[in-house]
Amino acid sequence: MRFGQFLFPVSHVPDNDGAVIDNALAEVELAERMGFDAVWLTEHHFDGASAYADPLVFGAAVAARTERIRIGFAVVEMAFHHPVRLAAQTALLDNLSHGRLIVGTGRGSAFNHYEYLGFGLTMEEGVERLPEAEELLVRSWTDEDLHFEGQYWNVKFPQLRPRPVQKPHPPLVRACISEASTMAMARIGRPILMGVQSMDTTRLRLEQYRDTMLAEGHGEEATERALDQCWVARNLMLGESYDEAVEVAEYGFERERKHFREAREIYNPGGFPKPPPGTPLAPGEDLHQAFIIGTPDQAAERIAELRDIGVRNLLLKLNTGEMPPDKVRASMKLFGEKVLPLFG
Repeated sequence: MRFGQFLFPVSHVPDNDGAVIDNALAEVELAERMGFDAVWLTEHHFDGASAYADPLVFGAAVAARTERIRIGFAVVEMAFHHPVRLAAQTALLDNLSHGRLIVGTGRGSAFNHYEYLGFGLTMEEGVERLPEAEELLVRSWTDEDLHFEGQYWNVKFPQLRPRPVQKPHPPLVRACISEASTMAMARIGRPILMGVQSMDTTRLRLEQYRDTMLAEGHGEEATERALDQCWVARNLMLGESYDEAVEVAEYGFERERKHFREAREIYNPGGFPKPPPGTPLAPGEDLHQAFIIGTPDQAAERIAELRDIGVRNLLLKLNTGEMPPDKVRASMKLFGEKVLPLFG
């Protein structure tokens, strides 16, 4: 198995943004020393949900401070980027990192209408633009004498400079929430980033992804290659005892959920309606489904269960809701020293 650090540093107050950003960079350096295979960067604006906001600029800092770890986006919010500009920025970052970039794309937040409004768009426009944006991004990386005429962009240029290091271009993956979006990616053979789901749903989605790729004629080799680039998300908190780990996880998880909920209630036009009474918690809202939690031995058992249902790459949020930095570092070291080597 491979392990990635999902770097999603919440900053609860603006005055603390700089300290959170500095701490996030320190966590990346520790993740590389601990043997993580990748660090995954996210994008959110205006609310402190991701303190560094811009994964492209932050990714350049990560490239400068690391030597081996791959740099992925989970995800870049395509609605807020001109595809040609994004192609140039990612090609540069692929050069700065000497070919370590993985480009994860998505339309943008499924809940934060205020992010779209801040860029002069609606959420619906973000959905509509995504297929064309991805097509123009790939063609910008690869084509010469590009003349692109689409619904949203009409561009013409001789060639992109610099070209990406990775050929034909950096790996492209898509974040998927629903079964329908997962199967859409399987039909075109594109790897996916899967958010927190139940164990049964995770197993079923991976099986459906495989079956759909094969049914579309991609073949065993291509299907295996795509599955080997799919990542599944969980949160992680380890301690010397289960109770210690749960205490830290509950603290950070509740702070994070409260932060997200209040931002949507305050900034979204019309607020953020509460779900009807009796609505079950989504897996990502349930501490014990969202987290791998406990001692190193307990974490190893959970990860083995994920491996056995077909998970090959695990995307771990190591700091949830601005946890105490010393607790995060201790958890990362326990994982790197006592768990990660068991799955090499």
